[in-house]
Amino acid sequence: MTDPLSASLAAAVREARQDRALSAGVLAERSGVSRAMIGKIERGEAQPTAVLLSRLATALGLTLSELIARAEGDDRRLARREDQPTWQDPVTGYVRRAVSPPGHGATELVEVDLPPGAKAGFPASSYAFADHQVWVLSGQLRFHEGEVVHELAEGDCLQLGRPVDCAYENPGNQPCRYLVVLTKV
Repeated sequence: MTDPLSASLAAAVREARQDRALSAGVLAERSGVSRAMIGKIERGEAQPTAVLLSRLATALGLTLSELIARAEGDDRRLARREDQPTWQDPVTGYVRRAVSPPGHGATELVEVDLPPGAKAGFPASSYAFADHQVWVLSGQLRFHEGEVVHELAEGDCLQLGRPVDCAYENPGNQPCRYLVVLTKV
């Protein structure tokens, strides 16, 4: 691991699993992430993608933002921009910024910068316990909601339906910046 947040994420995954008295095997079954990969992530030998972290967080009963907040070890109510944790997906290059103050609130705001041509997919389980809205701040976003494809432009806001496999895709030649609003249900 080259950065402190990645090392903290490794510890946060391990601690959340142990807090729930789950073996790596049970977490693997619940998340669809192999036991070997979970071990590598927890030891800090592999930098997980957004998809893997999302699957693990969901299986642990957390949102991705809550998992990252645990890694940050912070419970402030004010999140100044310069203090908001960011994380970059090692495969897609997408940058995720936790806008909301870390904690246990029901609503979370997450800003994402998706590079041109990038696509990040997430399993239905990632959407199972939170209401999702996606608001495009700049650029173009092609949102795949199961078999339905939504073409979104700056200012468009999409309310997601029932949990299905989804993917965020930037079909443009400029970065796409969007805000994800999650409300736990």
